[in-house]
Amino acid sequence: MNLIYGIKDRPKFGQTLLFALQQLLAIMAATIAVPAVVNSSCGTALPASAALFGAGVGSIVYLLFTRSASPVFIGSSFAFIGSMMSAFSGAASMAAGYWGLIIGAVMAGLVYVLLAVIIKFCGVAWVDKLMPPVIIGPTVAIIGLSLSANAVGDLTSSSTAGGSTYVAVICGLITLAVTMLASTYGKKGLRLIPFIVGILAGYAAASVFAIIGKLTGAEALIVIDYSSFVGCGLFSVPDFTFILGNGGLKDISGTYLLTLFSAYVPVAFVVFAEHLADHKNLSSIVGVDLLKEPGLTRTLLGDGVGSMAGAVFGGCPNTTYGESIGCVAITRNASTITIWGAAGLCILFSFVSPLMAFLESIPSCVMGGVCVALYGFIAVSGFKMLQSVDLNKNRNLFVASVIFITGVGGMTLTFGAVEIRTVACALILGILANVMLSGEKDEEPEEK
Repeated sequence: MNLIYGIKDRPKFGQTLLFALQQLLAIMAATIAVPAVVNSSCGTALPASAALFGAGVGSIVYLLFTRSASPVFIGSSFAFIGSMMSAFSGAASMAAGYWGLIIGAVMAGLVYVLLAVIIKFCGVAWVDKLMPPVIIGPTVAIIGLSLSANAVGDLTSSSTAGGSTYVAVICGLITLAVTMLASTYGKKGLRLIPFIVGILAGYAAASVFAIIGKLTGAEALIVIDYSSFVGCGLFSVPDFTFILGNGGLKDISGTYLLTLFSAYVPVAFVVFAEHLADHKNLSSIVGVDLLKEPGLTRTLLGDGVGSMAGAVFGGCPNTTYGESIGCVAITRNASTITIWGAAGLCILFSFVSPLMAFLESIPSCVMGGVCVALYGFIAVSGFKMLQSVDLNKNRNLFVASVIFITGVGGMTLTFGAVEIRTVACALILGILANVMLSGEKDEEPEEK
């Protein structure tokens, strides 16, 4: 891929702000969705602003460890939702549960640190042998395909109870159409910010429908919810996790620590596999093998320690975001200055109430329109990796088939509080199939 801005390039200040805002918009929905899911299930009060702040801090830590050589944002991880719920179900008090989020994230982060140390001494050659293109390509494709239901679900969803699905789809498709047109036909500056243009167009369309709906009394036309602006004030300090857990440390017991260990540590090994797939995908986009430069040791340390730091503030362990990688692929902007800017904006926006209100008011259907493009690009990146694979060989054909079918079929496995999610299941089965069939010999040409 011909990049417009490389990893070390520095766009002008104004451009960098726009690019950073675009990255923020790309990752925002998923970042604040994790605490929302935990809140609805456990009756907790994890604020979206704290999660956004934690994602910003975690991304800065990641950039420091990788020496600004890996252009990806890290945010709240969906893989740890079950683990976060376990932190509250086993806690002696709600305050202890909030500390459980921090302690559990530290346990998971230490798994990354341990793996980084092992790789430091053993190298990364075994990674390429364990996961060749026939495994990584389909796995990356599954990362995008497994999220397709989320994108379509958002595209057809209204942010209000009485909003029409048809109006939501119209707004989402306007967002998608404008994004594609800006990226394809826009001038250089416009091609670099297609998501901002698309989201603003979708937001404007939803607002026009809302105005017409208010004037005519047709609630079905209202798919945007402005309630987040009511009484939001100008500035507010987020309720960070360590604040919510005030006084809860006294309720931490040995049994509770074992609960946290069993809930967080196994998931960390699963997310490690996704970490590898994401960085392989990003490597193919930026044209640099990130497992060698800055190195898998540094990316793991950045991800692990960044996850710990993010959880101290937002409660959510962090992970590399496919949405961020998709944004790099579509805009062809790999400048890590953009990621620094996005992390800074996350921290700044978490204190500015009107900005948080605006982000929270972006309709689900508008974000769905953007995600159709983002997740699609991730899937296509995986298919491109398969171009160098000889699918005439049974071994390769079976390995790719196993990954695609289990991934598209949504296979998951649950062991107590531990859930092995779709991408990890597909990757593990692909690795096992590849090892099992590694004895296949190349067919010799028939004699005439």
